[in-house]
Amino acid sequence: MSAQEAAASEETPRTDAGTPPPRASLREDLGSEIPDATAASQIYNRGYYGEPQPGGGLRLDPRETAYLLEMGRLLVEEGGSPLSFAALLARAHQRGEAFEILYLVYRDLRQRGYVVRPGPPPFPFALLPRGGSPQKNPPRFWVEAFSERTPFSLTSLETLLAACRGARRSLLLGVVDEESDLTFYRVREVRPQGLHAPRELPTPGTGWFFGDRVSIFPEPAVGLLGTGEGYGSPVGERLELSLLEAWELSEGSRLVLKRPSGDDLSKEAFQAAALAIEPDLPLRLPVYRDLRRAGLLPKTGFKYGAHFRAYEKDPASSHARYLVHVVPPGWKASWPELARAIRLAQGVRKQFLLSTVHDEASPPVYYHLERTRP
Repeated sequence: MSAQEAAASEETPRTDAGTPPPRASLREDLGSEIPDATAASQIYNRGYYGEPQPGGGLRLDPRETAYLLEMGRLLVEEGGSPLSFAALLARAHQRGEAFEILYLVYRDLRQRGYVVRPGPPPFPFALLPRGGSPQKNPPRFWVEAFSERTPFSLTSLETLLAACRGARRSLLLGVVDEESDLTFYRVREVRPQGLHAPRELPTPGTGWFFGDRVSIFPEPAVGLLGTGEGYGSPVGERLELSLLEAWELSEGSRLVLKRPSGDDLSKEAFQAAALAIEPDLPLRLPVYRDLRRAGLLPKTGFKYGAHFRAYEKDPASSHARYLVHVVPPGWKASWPELARAIRLAQGVRKQFLLSTVHDEASPPVYYHLERTRP
């Protein structure tokens, strides 16, 4: 059915009282104007739609126009003839804008009972607290909308967060999947903190470099590093360290490295060999160090598909609070990839953090992404 046929076939909508809804004139941008002051007041006061105009009229933006039309609360006319919701949606699509994505997010939030107002650029929407009004309540969230097919961009996320931070607003992302279902994510910049106070070793441990890991055989350092400091994994009576852990310990002079032959292995030679095995170690190492400085005990997050799981205290007596995934600046990914990571973290009662390091002079930054119901 064409847009014209849809317009001709649709009956004039009726309000709950059985009377025709207020009339509005379509604008070029697909918003609309309600000239009658009484009708404008009714629409505005029941949900704070639009912007009141001098003289008593009301100016509605395209999403507000479409929603009120779809809900049967507005009759939109163009050149004196009624325009159907299907025709309006078709017209919006022809303009080449992502109207459907924005509209589906707007519609979902309105259906949940929220007042949704136009947001300041670059945000399409501002979400007021439930039951709030524009005159009394500042927005709770600034909202951005995405299709699941739109690549996730860390740079774009940081731009949005910077704008929210400057205005002391929270960021809400609405992601529309291919079946037009909505998933919302709240995003915040955080500084993870733990409760661990590191202890000094009386003497350095001795680590044996066996290809892609380092082993400490029975000696005092096994208990101090393993049980007390959360390094490595006990295997029998020895302690198995990852290359990253061994790198960090050797830099701090808490570990002396040896080759299988028994010869000493310099830090420089070990680091060169480790980089040949794991080229991304320089990406993860600053975050690993920062987590430890913050009183957290990071362990591998491999089983959860992340780089680290981070404990606030002894891993033997607690659960990890965070799953931390380290990405380079400007990182891009697909939304399904990110959705899996967030859902898995929340499914095991952990916070999912994306971390990146912008330069050597700055500490890592952490972004907490959580699935939420507004």
